[in-house]
Amino acid sequence: MRKFVKKMIAAGITALLLTAGMPHSYALAPIMPAQELREGMSGQAYTVVDSTGELRSFDVNIVGLLGVGKGSNNMIMAKAKGPLIHQVGGILQGMSGSPVYVNGRLVGAVAAGLKEMTPYTFFITPIENMLPLWQMPDNKNKTRIRSFNLHKYLEDKKKAEAGAAKKDKKGQKAGNSQEVDLDAELAKIKDKEIASKAEKPAKDKAGQAENKDGDKASQAEEKEKAGQSARAKAEEKADQPAAQEAKPAARTEKKATVKAEPKDVLYLSGFTPAGIQFLREKMPLGQQYNLLPLGNDGLNGVAETDYHASLRPGDPVGVAIAYGDFAVGATGTITATDGRKILAFGHPFLHKGNVNYFMTKASVVGTISGVSNGMKLANLGAIIGRISQDRGTGIAGTLGEFPAVVPVRVKVVDHDLGRTEQYGARVAYDEDYLSQIVGGIAYGAMSKTCDSLGGSTADVHFTVRTNAVPEGKFERSNMFYNTADVGQIAVAEIMQAMNIICDNKEKESDILDLQVDVTVDSERKTATLLSAVPDKTKVKPGDTVKFTVTLKPYRRDKETLFINYTVPETQREGMLNLDVRGGGLVPVTNLMLLQQSGVDVAAQDDKKKTTADKLKEFQKTGRNNEIIIAPGPAPEMTPKQKREAVRAAKRAAAENLAKARTQSRKVNLLGVNTKKPQSGETKFTTKYIIDNVLHTTLQVVRK
Repeated sequence: MRKFVKKMIAAGITALLLTAGMPHSYALAPIMPAQELREGMSGQAYTVVDSTGELRSFDVNIVGLLGVGKGSNNMIMAKAKGPLIHQVGGILQGMSGSPVYVNGRLVGAVAAGLKEMTPYTFFITPIENMLPLWQMPDNKNKTRIRSFNLHKYLEDKKKAEAGAAKKDKKGQKAGNSQEVDLDAELAKIKDKEIASKAEKPAKDKAGQAENKDGDKASQAEEKEKAGQSARAKAEEKADQPAAQEAKPAARTEKKATVKAEPKDVLYLSGFTPAGIQFLREKMPLGQQYNLLPLGNDGLNGVAETDYHASLRPGDPVGVAIAYGDFAVGATGTITATDGRKILAFGHPFLHKGNVNYFMTKASVVGTISGVSNGMKLANLGAIIGRISQDRGTGIAGTLGEFPAVVPVRVKVVDHDLGRTEQYGARVAYDEDYLSQIVGGIAYGAMSKTCDSLGGSTADVHFTVRTNAVPEGKFERSNMFYNTADVGQIAVAEIMQAMNIICDNKEKESDILDLQVDVTVDSERKTATLLSAVPDKTKVKPGDTVKFTVTLKPYRRDKETLFINYTVPETQREGMLNLDVRGGGLVPVTNLMLLQQSGVDVAAQDDKKKTTADKLKEFQKTGRNNEIIIAPGPAPEMTPKQKREAVRAAKRAAAENLAKARTQSRKVNLLGVNTKKPQSGETKFTTKYIIDNVLHTTLQVVRK
């Protein structure tokens, strides 16, 4: 009766705390270092295996310590047993991080199994190897732009701190009561799962008699199993009192034939099979994880956030790089908590060190058993915190703190289907994966909206709001066509822009958001240039020439365009070779010819460019639906002319370098007049992708 009263009081205090808006917090349990373990010791592990969210336990027998050599952390080898573990089929993917206790002390986290061997033998990451994650340097999440609305969080935190001062003692008692309730609940669960371990003594004799009868029945069942299998005998031996075991835990050096691997699933939610394959090819994830199209049902692009979440050891938890209509992440189990700090998984997520990922709730759906690939399926839930460490021994993070993110919005219009869809997702700011994830989301939105991306034309416009450029945003439009899958090439420029921004060598760029607008049409919108005729062939520098350009759209009538071209003021006398080409066709320039001759002209200059310079240069590159008239390469040079050109280029470079050393930093290294030279390039936008190039010439005279 006293226990019942204590539980009711504790429950009342818990309810009071909940109504006050304060999250539960669980103190770190006492730990048992791996060196104190002995072979044959038994303990319990806790995890959630179904949609009830109820913590369940299974028995663990310590086999020994696996030494992995100097500079690495030892692993604890163990065997799982009991009704629960046999019911689900062994240690499953998704159980990683489940806490293991021996004599009421935390030993470590379920971490990995032996690939293609018994699912009941597994490894434990010692808790003493996980605790240092809380002290690791955290230099991520330093960008000035925050896409989360932290105002509410800060207000709630301020209220909680004010209330904490008044209810400090009461809160401590409540925390103790919660811990007692958790232990009692786990003991009760264990009683239900293993009938041989009856409930602790009641006061009446009838209750004691029932417990004894239950013990006898359970012992009889165990003896019968022991007679049927050698495995049961080993389990019976492992259950002997630890006091009778004098020998230390067995140590085994790492063997090449013993390969322990994490057993976890990477959830790609919202992606079609084509979208999953896209990410599989762009990111090195397929080798480490089973990619499954699950785990984020019903979020509809809304990044739901729980500011007052709490987690217990054994609870499921999610870690995500992206969250929303498209999500990329994994689920595992909480190993330990200390206030708002958590440890989980017992092995790395992506092994990225100091990271900036979402911590989310996770809801277990159920389990699927298998010989070597059984799994515990779970959905990613609301964002509850930030994962800051992704190390070899596990992941660590903090509840109530949130990562800097890049909101991504994608609008896709399919003209054929008359369908318009808008998608939203938040991508954690990770410079190594940001461009691939963003490209995957844009491609996923296209493949999800459109019935087919083969033989289609895509018109893409995207805007990145960022401080990487003085204007505060980078915009780019282009058209693409592909017979197989236009989406694959349509997102390439988005990824290129994000790569340039993330590769900023001066500082970490802030990215406020990314907006992508795509229009897809099954019609082939390409055209071939048939002719480009100038209205005059003899020109002077600065003259304007009107070109009559005839093009033939695919399966349509010819069209005629009039495009003006201005001869550069600095153009020399003689023949001016012009290319009339599609903007997506890279011209062969004299610079390229010099590079082919062995002169490294552009490499050093490119290294000196700032991120803003690179983005500006990228923005100026031709678009596929443009007709560009620009000087082409000079006529093919003889070997002697090539040698002279190389010598001239080297001479000019040396002269410019000498001038740079004697003049101010603003010296014009090109060695020409201070006026910005004219490019001699004309761009004309069309509604077709131009797929070829024409060559023409003008005679430049200076009379």
